[in-house]
Amino acid sequence: MAFRENISAIRVIAKREIYRLINTPLYFICMLVAPLVTFTFFISLMHEGLPSNLPVAVVDLDNSSTSRNLIRQMDAFETVRVSMKAHSFTEAREEMQKGNIYGIFYIPENFATDAASGKQPKLSYYTNGTYLIAASLLFRDLKTMSVLAGASVGLQKGLAQGYTEDQVMAQLQPITIDQHAIGNPWLSYSIYLNNIMLPGIMQLMIFLVTVFSIGSEIKYGTAREWLGLGRNSLTLSLVGKLLPQTLIFTTVFFMLGAVLYGFLAFPLNSGWLPMLSAMFLLVVASQCMGILMIGVLPTPRMGLSFASLFGMVSFSIVGFSFPLAAMHPTLQGLANLFPLRHYFLIYIDQALNGRAVFYSWTQYVALAAFLILPLLIGRNLKKALYYIDYIP
Repeated sequence: MAFRENISAIRVIAKREIYRLINTPLYFICMLVAPLVTFTFFISLMHEGLPSNLPVAVVDLDNSSTSRNLIRQMDAFETVRVSMKAHSFTEAREEMQKGNIYGIFYIPENFATDAASGKQPKLSYYTNGTYLIAASLLFRDLKTMSVLAGASVGLQKGLAQGYTEDQVMAQLQPITIDQHAIGNPWLSYSIYLNNIMLPGIMQLMIFLVTVFSIGSEIKYGTAREWLGLGRNSLTLSLVGKLLPQTLIFTTVFFMLGAVLYGFLAFPLNSGWLPMLSAMFLLVVASQCMGILMIGVLPTPRMGLSFASLFGMVSFSIVGFSFPLAAMHPTLQGLANLFPLRHYFLIYIDQALNGRAVFYSWTQYVALAAFLILPLLIGRNLKKALYYIDYIP
């Protein structure tokens, strides 16, 4: 009998919450519009995976057939576009300072002659580190081009001296490198960033909506009515209120998964179930963290500030942009308090590496453990719902 009454109470509160969701445009914006617009923006922004045709300037003071061939080969790189042939380094530097180019490739006078005579001429290249991604990609390609230029000259010189190509190559490259990029062999920034940034944005939205939905009960003086519908049980009241939000957020999250792992064919080596389970657990864990936030600071202003700060810090402390192992040991421990950190580890093991689910069980348990948070703050939150009179 009590079980049926509890289910009935949850149903009544859920219907009440659905009515509030429909009649409050802010919910529609935060739960549907903002995530979908954000997903569309970032996915379309990084659709190509890597930036291409980054403009560079070439200062060719040699102007020989060798230097011109070198420039043509460099322009053939996907990342590099020779957009300017400067007459002096000063001219190229000024263009870099204006932001018109991202790199400079400098070929000195008598480059071909000095290279053929063994005088070891210097090829110089400069990249603008202000633009991190562009500079990193150009540094890689310009360095590769410089190494290939040296090898080409060495090969031609060796052949002219009567050595075979195999003999020359054995001297130029005594060790052959066999390189393998695990997990993201395309070196795609879309795979690298979107798989964590977009779930992180979802987590932030869940924090904000959870805090706002509970905080609005305090703000508008409807908390006692809400608890009364839940038979004065905070557990029943929270379940009824958050259940519609859980369903909506989970649906949006699954839509994101369908786009990333279905339409865009991002790596999903362990199948759908492990990642869909992680998405659902991240939604529930984020809601429980939101309950903790409004329970610790039971006013909408302070609760939303807490949610915003915690959500933004998540992007830095989970370890996808800066390695967690390189952080201070205190931060390494605090990272476990962020649901996104455990989702990130599941993503690495299941989607990228394709490990057995057994090896990720601790991260699934960690996400499920966030369900304990409402119990820790329940007494304080219930007291606030009953007795706090909100002052704008």
